[in-house]
Amino acid sequence: MRLTTLTLAMTLAAGTAFANPVVPGDVTYTEYGAVEASLSGAAGDAAEGAKVVSTRSMGNCVACHQVSALDAAFQGNVGPSLDGVGDRWNEAELRGIVADAKMTYEGTMMPSFYKTTGYIRPGDAYTGKAAKGELEPLLSAQQIEDVVAFLMTLKTQ
Repeated sequence: MRLTTLTLAMTLAAGTAFANPVVPGDVTYTEYGAVEASLSGAAGDAAEGAKVVSTRSMGNCVACHQVSALDAAFQGNVGPSLDGVGDRWNEAELRGIVADAKMTYEGTMMPSFYKTTGYIRPGDAYTGKAAKGELEPLLSAQQIEDVVAFLMTLKTQ
């Protein structure tokens, strides 16, 4: 009975630990910018990721990147095409690039979607005033996982 209770308690504790998202300041990047562990503790949803990629009020990745698989108007050509991106990078590398591309490509102009510190002069929208309080990441941990799941579906084969 004690062993069963102990096993159940440990299982519940482990489930709770994995369910909590990693806060932006605690993300662990490899030497080349990959993020091995899920930020949310849950699998990403590719359909939700497609929404984040193509929605202006969310990730709006198509403002800079072209994605043939999406029926989104006015796709960009500033960043590289995302067609075949699932063949070029693995899941951990894509997670790192979406979370903070500057950890992989130092001079990139791609925004850091899961970062809250290290900005030079954060402002309060378009008011010309300094931001008040802590900054929120552009995307949530689960949205990052959803985008990564969608990007992994973009293969040439």
